[in-house]
Amino acid sequence: MPLRIGVDIGGTFTDLVALDEATGAVVNAKALSTPSELLDGVLRCADQAGVDLADCRLTIHGTTIGINALLEGKGARTGLLTTHGFGDVLEIGRGNFLRMYDVLYRRPTPLVPRGRRREVPERISARGEILVPLDEAAVRDAARSLAAEGVESVAVTFLFSYLDPVHEQRAAAILAEELPGVAISVSHRLSREWREYERTSTTVVNAYVLPIVERYLATFEQRLAERGFRGRVLITQSNGGACSVRAARERPVHTLESGPAAGAVGCASLARLLRLDRLISFDMGGTTAKCAIVDNGMVQTTDEYHVDGRPLRIPVIDIREVSAGGGTIAWIDAGGALALGPQSAGAAPGPVCYGLGGTEPTVTDANVVLRRIDGSRFLGGTMPLDAAGAARAVDERLARRLALSRASAAAGVVRLADVKMALAVRGITTGRGLDPRDYALVAYGGSGPLHAAAIARELGIPRVVIPPSPSTFSAWGMLATDLRHDLVRTMLEPLEGTDAAWAQGRYAEMQGEIASILPGEGAPIMHRAVDLRYFGQEHTVTITVTDLADWADLRKQFDDAHERAYGYAASDVDVQLLNLRLTVVFPIERPRLPSLPRRTGAGPAFEARTIYSVAGGDFVEHGVVQRSDLFAGDTIEGPAAIEEPGTTAIIDAGDTLSVEEHGCLVIRVNAG
Repeated sequence: MPLRIGVDIGGTFTDLVALDEATGAVVNAKALSTPSELLDGVLRCADQAGVDLADCRLTIHGTTIGINALLEGKGARTGLLTTHGFGDVLEIGRGNFLRMYDVLYRRPTPLVPRGRRREVPERISARGEILVPLDEAAVRDAARSLAAEGVESVAVTFLFSYLDPVHEQRAAAILAEELPGVAISVSHRLSREWREYERTSTTVVNAYVLPIVERYLATFEQRLAERGFRGRVLITQSNGGACSVRAARERPVHTLESGPAAGAVGCASLARLLRLDRLISFDMGGTTAKCAIVDNGMVQTTDEYHVDGRPLRIPVIDIREVSAGGGTIAWIDAGGALALGPQSAGAAPGPVCYGLGGTEPTVTDANVVLRRIDGSRFLGGTMPLDAAGAARAVDERLARRLALSRASAAAGVVRLADVKMALAVRGITTGRGLDPRDYALVAYGGSGPLHAAAIARELGIPRVVIPPSPSTFSAWGMLATDLRHDLVRTMLEPLEGTDAAWAQGRYAEMQGEIASILPGEGAPIMHRAVDLRYFGQEHTVTITVTDLADWADLRKQFDDAHERAYGYAASDVDVQLLNLRLTVVFPIERPRLPSLPRRTGAGPAFEARTIYSVAGGDFVEHGVVQRSDLFAGDTIEGPAAIEEPGTTAIIDAGDTLSVEEHGCLVIRVNAG
């Protein structure tokens, strides 16, 4: 029985989805994450799902180990080797502010303090010419002084090395000789783009998390092997594709958003299945809520990305994230107002209702108090919740201090979470000139279906889609990922001075570089694009290159795209080619959603439960039905609740739910 499994480790829960490749059958498992030893949660999920790892051909894993080390400041002791005179690039940065109107904002502290930065004589010009040869003796001296500082990892970033990496390559070789056992990250292996600050920041972040990720992945493979696993392990990347463990261990910066990216990729696969052109993926888990845009079956990506104020110059799915998960803590601020996050109860101790020692009320506790979650059926009844404890926490920490009833205080927490998440969705839609009413909202994660209808109502989104097993959907999305690598090279050439033969040669070099990183099976799919701008401009417009034979048409395509985006085209101004882009994809067979049978007898069995309606402001009787009792074609009028082991979907009065043929729940908001 050949199996393929997807594993997603979140801040609160670890999810596993096992796919029988012969029959298409899927088994889902969910267990509390184990922060002290993350792999224990993975193996617990495998046991829960009854998976024999010896039968697994492929494991695809999304890891948060890198981003957690970065956000918590628990990365490796890192040094930096750079061109003489450029040791302060990390502190100089850019003149802009990420939070323009926040007077309390402070730039993040550099991951490499001034005392662990070393400058060496070398210089390559902006045209790729060697102006000052690399001083190898200075590199050896720098290596010895960094060894005395006890560094575990070193980042190497030389000026204009994206044009000619010869100095970085030699410096890395010397460092490897002088610093055995110390991890080395070189900028040209991570980013071949211009912008010195962003490239340096990317390389330093990679160096900072590399030893931690390397140890984790080595242990991950070892623990799987001890259970009999002999298959292939792939790691999901922030761009929505997957890569080998070797590539992930060398370039962990590409995996920082691997979990959220997999969910968005799952939405793209779902969009094609449901024939929906425009989707907003909405993932609300235990720690955060995340959203992204899917247009025409493709997830929107960006290469301008920040983590905790630090820029990363890598391709990444364009995800907006807010601290509004089920475990996000509600509190009273200094002004006496209700506040939410960014602190999270995580998996340990977790929300108060988990009974694991938590004392601060969370969004999940508020949902339990409002009876939106039935504590006796949580995780299919395998983890009963302490409703009385949740009520005490809301009373003592919130209601009494706000002079509100318990229900009003809990409703305030839920409403505040809804507003924070609606603002995140608004940021990636109306904030970019998109109308959210043109999209469907796909809700998943353990808390997504609980809040999706309220968020859709807030933004005027007419339709909410809840996939099968939404609480483990990100792990399912990992099974829909392809082997993929994105490469960008800065050229800075006049477009008129290039032609199809020139482009063919450059793209062939890029393809060869990717082949050394991403060995795949079968014929790859290649996507080419170029970044163009008028001479004198700062930013660019990206134009897809569908056929190199049409290279001469790029000028007209750029003028047309510029006019659509900015309202004008400067056809009398020369055009500059800034970057070449190449994406190579080796497709992996996608999992199938089985067809759900249609009902032949009586309708589903409902039970009545009084649930607080946040929209109505009071407790209202809801019809409650188990999702396992639903068939394709069933319809339900709100107010109602659809329960399943991992989550609950709330349908308010005036909303209508229908079940489509693959088992997705489709809620038409304000259908009445």
